[in-house]
Amino acid sequence: MGSAASNGDTALKGDTGNRATLYLDVDGVVCPFGPTGTTPWGSAWRYTFAGMLEVAYAAELVAALNRLSRQPGLRCVWLTSWEELAPAVLCPVTGLEGSSWPVLTADGAGSGAEWWKLEAIQADVGRNTPERIIWVDDQLAFEGRAQAWARILGRRALLVSPDPRTGLSPRQLEAIRAFSRPADRQV
Repeated sequence: MGSAASNGDTALKGDTGNRATLYLDVDGVVCPFGPTGTTPWGSAWRYTFAGMLEVAYAAELVAALNRLSRQPGLRCVWLTSWEELAPAVLCPVTGLEGSSWPVLTADGAGSGAEWWKLEAIQADVGRNTPERIIWVDDQLAFEGRAQAWARILGRRALLVSPDPRTGLSPRQLEAIRAFSRPADRQV
């Protein structure tokens, strides 16, 4: 049901094999809902307008995601209800270097028994056959079918479900970074 859209699948930098794919949501992950206080990174929240919507984000998270996205063997993919707006609108105003990442879309889904994001990621994994997947979405903690699918994949999958009020934490990003490294470089 979901498919790679608009930006196409870009070749991995410095690598010929798809070792790991990071599937990234926006709301509750990069841009938390109603954040208060300081970011999990210890700084003040930054606010900007992404189109007509004001979003909050942690500048340190954006910088860390930018560094992560340059890792050889890692393919980054948008899997968000923002769809094409993530690379087109969010990236320019936050500095996130994801404008060339492929975008998975709902293709008219959004209701019924299946979560459109699960259908989209399953189709993409079938097409691109990564060795490992990293799926980051604040909704994952509540999606039993997605968790069951990840259990089938076993050690090939890392699911990260951040607190939607704070987004990705440094500890979670470190786990993602470690999991995304090539197997011969993991410690």
